Amino acid sequence: STIQKQRHELQLLIAELKDREKELNDMVAVHQRQLLAWEDDRQRILTLAERCNILENELHKRNEIIKTLTKRLKLLESQQNDSKTTLEHTQQKFKELSQKATDKTLHCQVLEEKNQNLNCSVLELSAKIGQLQAREQELLTMLKLKDKDILEATDHITEFTSKFKQLESALRAAKSEEFSINKEKQDFKLRLKELLLETNNLKDDLWEKMKENNDQREEIMHLKEENCYLKNELALSVEKANRKDQLLQFAKSKQVRTDTELSSLRQV
Repeated sequence: STIQKQRHELQLLIAELKDREKELNDMVAVHQRQLLAWEDDRQRILTLAERCNILENELHKRNEIIKTLTKRLKLLESQQNDSKTTLEHTQQKFKELSQKATDKTLHCQVLEEKNQNLNCSVLELSAKIGQLQAREQELLTMLKLKDKDILEATDHITEFTSKFKQLESALRAAKSEEFSINKEKQDFKLRLKELLLETNNLKDDLWEKMKENNDQREEIMHLKEENCYLKNELALSVEKANRKDQLLQFAKSKQVRTDTELSSLRQV
């Protein structure tokens, strides 16, 4: 009966050992799966870290491009301000020249009126000369005086004619300068339009780059959050693996004790 009891106990112990062995095999399989999952997570974290570095480098390059575009935009704005200042100065000069041309035109009109008056005076003097020729013997002294007046009038006419020609030359020069100023003004307007168009294009490019930069920042933040989440999961997995290792050590120690007891029973 003792041998049967011991045999029964041995059978129970063997059954328990088989259960423990099955549990250990299950734990080893679970541990292997967890190790594979941990390796996959580690590879994924490495891939994400590499991608994060690539995105950070690209972000740095985009920031450099944005800085360059910002400097260029400031330079173009400075050039635009200089062009506006030059245009305003040219417009002011054009107004002054226009005012001078107007004054000269008025002066020419005044001189023309004087010239017409002098022509009328010459005609009147010629008529008087015809009358005086009939009375040559009677008014010889007066004729000499009139001849002197005619010479003075002729000198005045010559002088006014010379001044009129000079004013005509000055008027032509003023018109030529006005034409050059208008042409220069048109060139400045075209240049200003080109600068404004280029500035708008650069602003659009800068806005697109900033928008793309914000998208990349959001993606980097998302990847960092995912990286933190994976790190937390990895820490939990490591902690679980440590606990399972402890349980495995406990099971091994228990198996050692069971083997010792079984050896003792076999000796008995």
